[in-house]
Amino acid sequence: MKQYKIAAIGGDGIGPEMVAEGVRALQAIAERAGSFKIEADWLDWGAERFKCSGRFIPEDGMAKLAGYDAILFGSAGAADVPDHETLWGLRLAICQTLDQYANLRPTRLLAGIRSPLAEVTPEALDWLIIRENSEGEYAGHGGRSHRGSHHETATEVSLFTRHAIERIMRYAFECAQDRPRRQLTVVTKSNAQRHGMVLWDEIAQEVACSFPDVRWDRMLVDAMTVRMVRDPGSLDTIVASNLHADILSDLAAALAGSIGIGPTANIDPSGRHPSMFEPIHGSAFDLVGKGVANPIGMFWSSVLLLDHLGEHRSAQILLGAIERVTADPANHTPDLGGTARTQDVTRALLAALSGDRS
Repeated sequence: MKQYKIAAIGGDGIGPEMVAEGVRALQAIAERAGSFKIEADWLDWGAERFKCSGRFIPEDGMAKLAGYDAILFGSAGAADVPDHETLWGLRLAICQTLDQYANLRPTRLLAGIRSPLAEVTPEALDWLIIRENSEGEYAGHGGRSHRGSHHETATEVSLFTRHAIERIMRYAFECAQDRPRRQLTVVTKSNAQRHGMVLWDEIAQEVACSFPDVRWDRMLVDAMTVRMVRDPGSLDTIVASNLHADILSDLAAALAGSIGIGPTANIDPSGRHPSMFEPIHGSAFDLVGKGVANPIGMFWSSVLLLDHLGEHRSAQILLGAIERVTADPANHTPDLGGTARTQDVTRALLAALSGDRS
């Protein structure tokens, strides 16, 4: 029997609550399959560790992660620690060190969940957003000088390299190639960002030549927000820079019903390092300990984890169980307009997994 070792990193806010539900779901689907086991090790990395030791991640943390098959992550961000410290000290530290350069954010209408877009159909809103996850606007280049004076200056340098752009474009075209519509939209802002984003456009054009079976177009990021709202059926696979995809994927999740249902996979396509899976929602300090956070984003992220491990059948079974749960309004948490609690949704999911053996 296969055994997968998962690093469970709750992080901050509602993260630990969500990761606990994700581990329950993964172990339940493993028990159902009977062909693999999930062993989860809990790592107490996050703001509480930082406040005690000055580090979010222990000194040997990255070396330790190399021994895992995948990482299940909750959220980064604490009310009493600056956001840039938690993000760079925890989540980005993992993504960049492990070269998880492809961030995948699938978006579609799940059964029983209504979009704020009038009359949109599940066929029209079914996207895969691919985010360049290693550089761009989140490269970390820049600095501050003359602090406290009238001349105080801060620079934030967006870094775009041929290497990183080419590999994410190739990955995006390959993903589009595997989807039924074989269509890709490249998001840009090259009219205003005339260096990095022009290079982005040029490399997209070069890579496209290797994929003649994929239809593709290019869209300015501001116009893209309008297109997502006004004409969702015209989109399928989408690739964008670190910042642009971050923003667009939050909009996408809201259009699909709630940011609480959005999943994420941070992938190292080379397989040299473990990949990391997390819901796209943040720490949600206002929900901590109340038991009403939506675990669907974590469950869907667990589907992506299973797919990445090669357990495709179990991934499809888990996704089907998620949709049986969301189809019943009694299982909708407050973000979806319902009154269900986190544990109610998890119990419904576990019942769906044990009840239908088709």
